[in-house]
Amino acid sequence: MRILVVEDDKVLADVLSRALSQAAHAVDLAATGEEADGALAAATYDLAILDIGLPGLSGLDVLRRLRERRSTMPVLILTAFDRLEDRVRGLDLGADDYLAKPFDLPELEARVRALLRRGSNSTPWLEHGALRFDTVGRRVFHDGKPLELSPRELAVLELLLMREGRVVSKEQMVNHLYGWADEVGDNAIEVHVYRLRRKLEPLGCEIRTVRGMGYLMERADA
Repeated sequence: MRILVVEDDKVLADVLSRALSQAAHAVDLAATGEEADGALAAATYDLAILDIGLPGLSGLDVLRRLRERRSTMPVLILTAFDRLEDRVRGLDLGADDYLAKPFDLPELEARVRALLRRGSNSTPWLEHGALRFDTVGRRVFHDGKPLELSPRELAVLELLLMREGRVVSKEQMVNHLYGWADEVGDNAIEVHVYRLRRKLEPLGCEIRTVRGMGYLMERADA
């Protein structure tokens, strides 16, 4: 999943970016309301984590502009002061959830998982034959036994399972796996797919290469 973190506190922004990246999400950072507004207008995200107290354009103004563009993307707002008026205004403007600072990272991660599930209308499990992907715990099982995958391999598999039966282009994979600041090698996607294939093919799960288009996991019942 691709997440925009809007936070002017560099230390906190880095902490959130690392935590979300370790959970196999692609993360972009914005430090001002203007940067956030531009990013949300130009790119597609699965979730925004939006601090209210931003320099310049406030987080609530960013949220208002987002909803005026008729975007239904989930938004988690952060507030430094757990004031009732901040929470009410944010929710009235279209926020999906809020969290007051300081907060515990596991709670934020749990709220992120819940909002991503809600935003994608997905179930907690993605299945492909005997393969099961736990979207909540970020784990994969085959015949009930855990399968060890790297965060990038998890992200590739998640995207292929979410679009089972449809071709996923390399560009879509890059957008799903990487943020703006990440350096992406020319053959990075091929390497991730190759490594994932080595682990899945002995289990009877095939990732097809559709030349000139991308990659495909056929429907298990096809």
